[in-house]
Amino acid sequence: MKKYGKILLMAVKIGIGSSVAIFIAQSLRLEYAVSAGTVALLTLMTSKLETFRLSLSRFVTFGVTLALAVLIVPRLDNIWLAYGLLLMLVVFIAECFGLRSTISVNAVVAAHLVTSPGLDAQAVRNEFLLVLIGVTLAVVLNLFHANWSHRRRIVASMRRVEGELRQILNEVAAYLRQGDRPGEVWREIGGLEAELQEYVNSAYEYQDNTFHSHPEYYIAYFEMRLEQFRIIHRLHQEIKRVRSMPQQAAVVADYLDYLARYVVEVNAPDRQVERLDELFEDMRRQELPKSRAEFESRAILYHVLMDLQDFLDCKTRFVAGLDEKQRKRYWKQAA
Repeated sequence: MKKYGKILLMAVKIGIGSSVAIFIAQSLRLEYAVSAGTVALLTLMTSKLETFRLSLSRFVTFGVTLALAVLIVPRLDNIWLAYGLLLMLVVFIAECFGLRSTISVNAVVAAHLVTSPGLDAQAVRNEFLLVLIGVTLAVVLNLFHANWSHRRRIVASMRRVEGELRQILNEVAAYLRQGDRPGEVWREIGGLEAELQEYVNSAYEYQDNTFHSHPEYYIAYFEMRLEQFRIIHRLHQEIKRVRSMPQQAAVVADYLDYLARYVVEVNAPDRQVERLDELFEDMRRQELPKSRAEFESRAILYHVLMDLQDFLDCKTRFVAGLDEKQRKRYWKQAA
């Protein structure tokens, strides 16, 4: 439903923007008035931030297209040859400067210019106004974006990710205690990582549709969780190699249950790191294993603890990477 809601909003904005652009162009008695609607359509199908960038690029490349048309069209009587040469140069320049998204509108402008009776001031004014009307309507309509609902979905996704992470850590703890086969959640790790990548993309989209600095926080958050999921996946591979659970497995399981309680948004994992260091020290003081199997199993457990250290380091780097404004908002949520 969320996906279709976004599509519907985009379709409504395109329908309104294109029709109003054509109406304004017709009211001004411009030739090829319907092209103003096409310009609005092509510019609206971007985020708010990208709309501003694309609008500027459209005007710059319009000037380039016009200059090339003045040089080429009067010197060639053949329309198809003039249009082909003009379009070839427009595409070449746009591609060289990474402005492929402007080619479609400039192709329309080029078509108008080569079929115009003369490249006079009236023809230039006509094309400029078509682009101006379409771009202006797109900019205005793209200011209306359902950021409040988008942010609400992002926050809901954060809570879902935290819940899944806690469940996985509890599953690992149960496995270390009982030696049972991992539950269904293990088979979903790949899917959860794919979901997290979608959440990262959603956070980038949200950032591009708002001019506040805080959206960068959501991007960093989901990238941090994605890295943690990958560490959990690595940890899973380690645990599958354990042949028999040594007695230290219960201690690691207790730590995992403890750690799961702190998989929340607002938490600097200093205390969890300290407790993990204590666990490392306790394992070093343990008497040496008496068999090869016990040695291998304990070595794997040690690697599991190292994975958990990486897991905590991800959150530590995330908190340390917050700027002053984000840090204030972050800790305000904990109050």
